[in-house]
Order: sequence, then C-alpha cells, then structure tokens
Amino acid sequence: MEGSTGPPEPLDLSHLYSRVTKNRNPSLIKGFYKYFQIPNIGNLAGGLPNHNYFPFDTLEGAAALPGRFKPTPNEPVDPPSIGSRATSAESSELKTSRVVVPKASENADVLRKIDLKTALQYGTAQGYPPLYSYLRQFTRENMHPNVPYAGGPEIILTCGNTDGFSKTLEALNNVWVEGHDPVQDREGLLVEEFCYMGAIQAARPRGLNIIPVTVDDEGMTATGQGGLEDALANWDPSRGKRPHLMYTVTIGQNPTSGVLSLERRKELYALCSKYDIIIVEDDPYWYLQYPSANDKSKAARGHANTPSTVADSGNAKPPKSSGYPFLDSLVPSYLAVDTDGRVVRLDTFSKTVAPGCRLGWITAQPSLCERLLRISESSTQQPSGFVQSMIAEMIMGPHNPNGRGGGKDDIGWKSDGWVRWIEGLRGNYERRMQTMCTIFDQGKQLVKTGRRRSMSEEWSVVDTLPMFDFTWPMGGMFVWVKMNFETHPLWNKASHEKLARGLWIHLTTPKYLILLAPGSIFAPTEEIREQKSFAYFRICFAAVDEPDIAPMSHRFVEGCKNFWAIKKLDDIDDDSMTEEVEQSLLAMQMC
Repeated sequence: MEGSTGPPEPLDLSHLYSRVTKNRNPSLIKGFYKYFQIPNIGNLAGGLPNHNYFPFDTLEGAAALPGRFKPTPNEPVDPPSIGSRATSAESSELKTSRVVVPKASENADVLRKIDLKTALQYGTAQGYPPLYSYLRQFTRENMHPNVPYAGGPEIILTCGNTDGFSKTLEALNNVWVEGHDPVQDREGLLVEEFCYMGAIQAARPRGLNIIPVTVDDEGMTATGQGGLEDALANWDPSRGKRPHLMYTVTIGQNPTSGVLSLERRKELYALCSKYDIIIVEDDPYWYLQYPSANDKSKAARGHANTPSTVADSGNAKPPKSSGYPFLDSLVPSYLAVDTDGRVVRLDTFSKTVAPGCRLGWITAQPSLCERLLRISESSTQQPSGFVQSMIAEMIMGPHNPNGRGGGKDDIGWKSDGWVRWIEGLRGNYERRMQTMCTIFDQGKQLVKTGRRRSMSEEWSVVDTLPMFDFTWPMGGMFVWVKMNFETHPLWNKASHEKLARGLWIHLTTPKYLILLAPGSIFAPTEEIREQKSFAYFRICFAAVDEPDIAPMSHRFVEGCKNFWAIKKLDDIDDDSMTEEVEQSLLAMQMC
C-alpha cells in the first residue's frame, strides 16, 4: 500500500540568481555570533563596543491600546450614510499603555530577551532574534498557514519594502549597461501598466527592460491583448531575454486600487510556472480590503467582484485557518498557491505602525532567503535596533520585570492585539473611503438645465455630462479616477495634456487647495505616459485628517465643475505643471 505523499519541495531557483549572488559566501564574522550567546562566555573575539557606554538607559513611549479604532464588518455590507457613519475611535478617550525597553534583561532565552544591551549591539542580519522569531511564527501560522511546499517559508527582516525589493533585485538580476553589454543579455521586469514608480526607479538603472502588463479592476490580467500570456508567448528576443521577474502589488494596487482574486492569482501563477518567472509580491495594503465596496462597484464593473478567500480555494483538503476570522476573510497572498516556491513576498510596518520605522520583512523559500541574508550581511546588516526593540516589546511584551509592553496590563499586545489593531486600521480607512466615494458618486455628473422650444410648445430639459468615472476601491488607500476630458467643451481645441495639466493646476488654486497625483507619474513606459496617463489621477483618502475628507472631496467635485465651465483656451493655466513639478511629486514617493 502506497503511503500518502507530502507537499512538494520548493524548486531550486539558483539558475535565476545573479552572478554576484551565486558568488556570495557567509560572513566569517557573523558566523561567530552564535557563540556570543553561550552563557558566561568571555567574548574577546568580536569588535563590539561595551554596552555600558550606550547613552540610553531605557527606551520608552506611550502606545495605543490595540482596540483604539472601531473595526468594520468582514462581510460585504452597504456603507452607512455620511451623517450616520460611526466614529473612528471606540471612545472619545484615547487610552494608552507605557512601553519600556530596559537597559538589560536577565532573561537567558535569546528569543525572549528584549533589552538595549542586545538591541543596540551588532547583531545578525536576519533580524533582532525576539522580533524575528515572533514574525516568523506569525507569518507561517497566522498570515500564510497554507503555503503548499514542504517545510514552509522562511523570513528575513528588512529596512522596509524598498530595501526588500532592492535586495531582491540584487539577488535575481544582473546589471546590464547599454552600449557595453550585448542586447541578448538584457533581462526584464514585468509590471502592471500603471504601477508604483519607486520600483521602476530601482529597476531601471540596472538596465532592466520594463514590460507593462494590462490591468483591469482586479489588477494584472492573465489573458487577452497585453495580458501576461500575450507578453510572454509573443516575446521578441531582439529586446533581450524573456523576463524572469515580475513585480506586482496585488491588494489595493498602487495606483489603481484593485484586489487580485484567488482565481486570477492561480491563472497568473500557472503562467509564471510555465515560463519560469519569480513573482515579487509587494503587499503593504494586505489588511486594507474593503468588503463594503463590492456592491457599490458593481455598477462600474457590470458585475460583482467578490475576491475569493483562502476558504474558497477549492482545495481537496480544507485549508488551515489562521486562527482569526479577520485574517481568514482576506484574499490570501500568492504564497497560498506557491507550489514551486517562486514567490518573494514583501511586508512592511510602514502602513501598520509608521513609515519612519523603516522596518519590514521578506517571506520566501529558505534557499532564496539564505541568499538575501548574504546580501544583508554586507549591506544594511539588520534594521535599527531602536525600532526592532520597541516593536518587539509592544507586541510580544516584556520577559523581564524592568520592561513594560503594550496592552492594558503592560504584558504586550500579543498576536490577538496585533490582529485587533490592524482590524481597527482597516475600519478607519474603509470609513474614509466610503465618505470620499459617496461624494464622488454624487458629483461625478455635470448637470445642465435648459429649455427647448418646438413649433407648438416649450419644455425644460436636463442634460448630464460624465466629468469623471471611478471604481470603488476594494482595497488600499487610493481612488483611481478617470477624467472624461472628451466631454469638456475644449476637447477638440486643446491637447489632452493641456486639459489634464490645466485641471491639476486649477485644483491647487486658493478656491480648492487640493493636490492630486497625476497618472503620468505611475506610467512605467513613455508610451503609456503619452497615450493613457493624462486621463487619470490618483486620490489618497488616507493621509489627511478625517474631518477634512468630506470637505476636500466636495472641493474636488466643485473644482471639476468649475473647470468644465471654462470655454476659452486662454483661461486654462497649464504652464505651472512642468516636468520639474512631476519629478518633485515622484521625489515625494507618493506611496
């Protein structure tokens, strides 16, 4: 009788490593670190400064309780009217706890020892051991409990997703220089046709071909003209090698706000497996998925978009639960279908704690994480010890009487508190989205009234012009607005770019005072920039204070109406929207 077979081993992807990555060896100095942990060892080997000379005796801060913000339902519901919408906080009193990282902890367990003595010292490139250990367990057991390859994934801490992506490129891409290297050696990067330009700015100097793939309301498309299959099956070798890397934001796609369903992921993954492509999944907005947007977006799509959760995956074996209804309700990562071990996932604390943390982690198959570890050893080493220790103490809690963690009893948020925190953040951002989109829905049509006369009678008429369209975002922080400039009175007299620049400048004038991100800064190629990007604006509902969301949304609508009333070309100011301004917007990252 044959025994049951277990999950497959992840594929050996070493043939896709860069030449430099293949040549990297473990740090000889870092190899000593495991011996540093031997109790009572007299360490005369390492060049470590004495911890008694660190000027910080403690690291302290007041931290929110994890239940500060009110969640929204995990199932699709109609959003309440603006006037009856729930407040963001559970109560008007914002209660806090005190987080204290002590100078030294007597805890002998290196995975529980949180203190400045260890956090501010040189450490392993994998990350601060307590935080690394916690995140590894949370990632494997709660975020991605159904990774289908044997042994499951490994993680390594990073200085945020920009750092994580940079290291991934270093590991998997050989630099190509035009005029120096042969064209047939040039590698490529597949991206969405509108995408986060920070990734493009990291990839382009390395000589990568940037290959855009069409998107729809979900995100990247698998089939059809311009889809992933089309781009790969019809690859022109004169451009260089067929791409073996794909960069994608699958939840709250930046800038289009799409959420990629599980079924679409399976289609795209099958193509990546067929053509041997590594998927780099940048997912800072994973927990920001908005069930209430589904029915509201139905009219724009012509059908409901209910992205499948892991429970709908159709596996013969029931999927393992994350242990939390909120996490189970979310569309899962590409890791949930990663039978080959070809997914590199980027996570960050930038959207769950603060961007200034510069702290995140990569999840990938162990062999690839080992190569990324070698890169970290000779570059950033590990992220800031200040940040790592504070995050660890807040979530894990103290394992020493001198420390204090987050939560009511100073014992740390724990995983329950961490999930409750991100659930509350989703609630706040979803309510903001509902406010903005409700106002946009009500104001996207320009209503014109008049009177018409026939031979025998006169009657009043009402005409409507669609100034702009958008789809209620299923996730993320943005509304992706398509301006219908073809309905503007000057459409046939002014260039498309003039109208787009004119509207952008018009909305910054004192009467409206709002700043939008023009679609041009998300165009990965010059062709898309010239042919499509002029019609789009990305509008972020996350950054401004909550009371300002409704007034700013109304000002956007009123500004569009006023702009559509302009009848003379001379009344459109487009001189201020220069290339220098666009570059300044790019420099702001706009992420």
